[in-house]
Order: sequence, then C-alpha cells, then structure tokens
Amino acid sequence: MAGGWSRDGAVQEQIDASIEDAVVRARSRLPEGESASECEDCDDPIPERRRKALPGVRLCVKCQAEADEAQSRDDQGLYNRRGSKDSQLR
Repeated sequence: MAGGWSRDGAVQEQIDASIEDAVVRARSRLPEGESASECEDCDDPIPERRRKALPGVRLCVKCQAEADEAQSRDDQGLYNRRGSKDSQLR
C-alpha cells in the first residue's frame, strides 16, 4: 500500500528499478573474452584456476582487490545517504 500521493505499487516499482540498475551496472563490469596469463597492472602471472573461473580476467587477485576497493569508494557518491530511511533511524 502506497502512502501520500503515490499510487499502489509505486514504491515496489522504484525498488525493482533500483535493483535492475545495480544488476546492469554489475554485469557491465564483468570481464569478457580470453583471460590474460599475466596481470595488466603488475605483470605477475595469473593462476590457471583463476583464468578458468573468470573468463576474460585481466588482473591478479591483489590488483583486482585494489581496483574493487577504488571502485567502491567512487560508488559511495552515487547514493543520497541523507535521504535514506536507514540513515535517519541511526
């Protein structure tokens, strides 16, 4: 049941759209193609098990973790935390 000026189901539609956007964004970051045998950043060899598990992988585990952390910091600015219900409850 929606409240205020919104129609029934509007809140769920917004939630579904947000989830779909996040899924599309995550899928766009997945590597494609043939895996590299050496890391593009540090030139360390990429283990065969990693290359088989993630087709198209270009970075070793260490460099990928650093790239993920940097991306996570960049994504922090995408969300309005002040307008979030959770942030108001704390």
